[in-house]
Parts: sequence; C-alpha cells; structure tokens
Amino acid sequence: MVFKVKLVATMQGYRLMKRDKESEKAGCKKKGQKVTRGLWLAAGLICLGLGAIGMVLPILPTTPFLLASAACFCKSSRKMYDWLLNNKLFGEYIRNYKEGRGLPIRTKITALTVLWVTIAISSIFFLNRLLPPQLVLPMQLVMVAVAVGVSVHILRLPTFQKRGSEDINK
Repeated sequence: MVFKVKLVATMQGYRLMKRDKESEKAGCKKKGQKVTRGLWLAAGLICLGLGAIGMVLPILPTTPFLLASAACFCKSSRKMYDWLLNNKLFGEYIRNYKEGRGLPIRTKITALTVLWVTIAISSIFFLNRLLPPQLVLPMQLVMVAVAVGVSVHILRLPTFQKRGSEDINK
C-alpha cells in the first residue's frame, strides 16, 4: 500500500495527513482541479486587465481588481502570483495592502463611488425587471447591507500616502 503525506492546515496549526493512493480517484480529481484552476486563472487575468485599465482610467479602481487578481492567481498559479507581486507596475499596490499600509485615498474614493453607484443603478433599474415583485425589496436590502459592509471595510483600512520629495526634506 502506497501512502502520500500531505500538509494540512487546521485551526490549531499544521498537521501531516496520510492519504491512501488507492482510495483517491486521481484521474477525475486532477481533471476537476485543472478545470477549476483554469477558471481561477481566467478570472485572475480578467481582473488583472481591469486593474491595468484602472491605472489610466480614473473611473475604474486599480487596487481592488489587482487584489482580486492576486487572490485568483494564488488559487490557480503560484508562478503568476509571484510574477504579480514582483511586477514593477502592479506589485506595489498589492504589497501595500498585504503589509497593512492600506490603500491610496484616490482608490478608496473611486471604489466607494463605483460601489454605491452600481448598487443604486442595480437596485433602481434592474431588480424590478429581473425578480418577482415580492423579492425586489429583500434583494435591495441585501445589496445595501453588502455595500455597507464593504464600505466599512474600505474606510477602516489605513490610507496609504506616497512619500514625495517634499516629505523627505521635512
């Protein structure tokens, strides 16, 4: 009988887990993992593209898309994740967030504006066309609750300020 050893994260820390090779359905599991990883990779590339567009278009927030891209790459491709973190254009945004330095004020304002405008447009114009009348108000309340939660999270993050030449001279 062949055993594989796998490092498993638990609430208490890490532990080693033995897996019986014969009990796994290797073909099906690997195939499903490939499809899932491919979907995560595609989502990461889409978010990366939107983040790149957000660097030049003021209406799209850069950092949230790059963070989403990093999360997707973390689930799909370690190589892409490392590339993103070390990229000279995108890496700084993600490292600032991961290291607890926060988000730039422009990113916070843009993210909150896009969030609330999207929630308002969806609630007012689209929900009544997509849902039965008895579900419109509950769904609007759910959407507002989610928007409030995201807003609180964004506002509680520290505001990152780049140090310019005038800050160094002081």
